[in-house]
Amino acid sequence: MKRRLIPLLLFSLSFLNAQSAYQIIKKSEDLVRGESSRGSFRMTVVTPEYSRTIIMDSWWKGTDKALIEIKSPPREAGNKTLKVGNELWMYLRNTETTIKVPPSMMMQSWNGSDFTNDDLVRESSMADDYTMEIAGEDTVAGASTWIIDLRPRPTAPVVWGRIRHWVRKSDYLPARTEYFDEKGTLVRTMLYFDYRRFGGRVLPGRWRMVDNLEEGEYTELEYLNLEFDVTISDRMFSFRELERGRRR
Repeated sequence: MKRRLIPLLLFSLSFLNAQSAYQIIKKSEDLVRGESSRGSFRMTVVTPEYSRTIIMDSWWKGTDKALIEIKSPPREAGNKTLKVGNELWMYLRNTETTIKVPPSMMMQSWNGSDFTNDDLVRESSMADDYTMEIAGEDTVAGASTWIIDLRPRPTAPVVWGRIRHWVRKSDYLPARTEYFDEKGTLVRTMLYFDYRRFGGRVLPGRWRMVDNLEEGEYTELEYLNLEFDVTISDRMFSFRELERGRRR
């Protein structure tokens, strides 16, 4: 009888562990995303040869709708990225061209940065697209964290072979994220800094994506202002808004 109970107990512990990992990830993602949000950001792309800075405004509704508009530098101002459902378009102001981005390019670099199209428009979700388990505990920048190992679901439209994610126990905010390819190579690392209050909630104010394959290359995204759970008309996520300012 005891021998029969041992496998059942191990299965139950594994199930509870998976449930707990899911709850941690879900709560963490909900804190960062909100039901809707709008804000301004500064993106700085750094390489050994050069650095450049982009200022942009953005609007989101969950994971289904997003609009990003570049405000500076002047040569890129007016360029926009629109996501509705599973479809993504880019509008280039100088040539007045609207381009549909195929799903195969969601993991391509956004505007030459270390962030992908998927990162910027929040297409994928850890809670929805990955199975997960608590792999241990750690301390990151003085904060006690859970370590969550995530592996993609068979049908999920993601490219990472594995993700290791650190979540702070005190407030469920992200502390570090590592992305591995299908061969187990560490491709990039997200670091989080400057936790402060935005729109009634505390978030990391700076997100740095480090390229682990190219020494000295990273991109830092800094919140300039951010509001959550605001009313945003669906007209914001339309072709009319995407191409607003186009010469007729």
